[in-house]
Amino acid sequence: MKTLLLALTALFAVITGTAQDWAKARLEKSPRHLEWVKVKQGNREVNCFVAYPERKDKATAVVVIHEIFGLTDWVRGVADQLAEAGYIAIAPDLLSGMAPGGGGTAELGGGDGVRKVIRDLPPEQITADLTAVANYVSTLPSANGKVAVGGFCWGGSQTFRFATDNQKIKAAFPFYGSGPDLPAAIQRIAVPVYGFYGSNDERVNATIPVSKDLMKAAGKVYEPVIYEGAGHGFMRAGEAPDASPANQKAREEAWKRWKALLEKL
Repeated sequence: MKTLLLALTALFAVITGTAQDWAKARLEKSPRHLEWVKVKQGNREVNCFVAYPERKDKATAVVVIHEIFGLTDWVRGVADQLAEAGYIAIAPDLLSGMAPGGGGTAELGGGDGVRKVIRDLPPEQITADLTAVANYVSTLPSANGKVAVGGFCWGGSQTFRFATDNQKIKAAFPFYGSGPDLPAAIQRIAVPVYGFYGSNDERVNATIPVSKDLMKAAGKVYEPVIYEGAGHGFMRAGEAPDASPANQKAREEAWKRWKALLEKL
């Protein structure tokens, strides 16, 4: 039994690694300027991946909040695709310093190791990290000062929550993440929230009516869109080589909507 468990664990690691190969390959072919930076936040340093667009004028910035899997090649790929669309994108590793020896996502080894640590991250630390990152990217020489925030899965929920704590951002784009359920928190939101959801994701979708009611009662803008046939994580799954037609279609439509909304900021 022990041998079988070890074999299954190894197989899972191989499958997980392979699932990132296509995302990593796309990044390696990017013609855009990509770099790693460390953003100071109190006694912490947040390791961040930054992707720059190729354009003549200053650009709006987007903070990309990673999934429950941490800062993966796929999330870095999202940042690069936002840069391709004309935006400065910064993807912070919110697990920075949380691994033994002070590392982050990569040093935690993926899987349950990452999920366990991310589950216990203090909300105030997440907010402080994101605030520092948003401030950093807004003052880059090539930035126009406008910052939006978007995130996926765990990052989708953090995107919605961050909108309750930061009145400087211009819009929040949660992808398949639940919203805050406290009216007092909703009252603090000062920006429109545009949600993206898959129809086959009732765990998350069951929270949409609550968010709708709370946002409406507070006089806030909340526009959720549900993509038929798509599952949880369709932005990642829809980009994979073995993507289902429904997830692929949802991803394409969601990207089109996201870019159109960003263009209006």
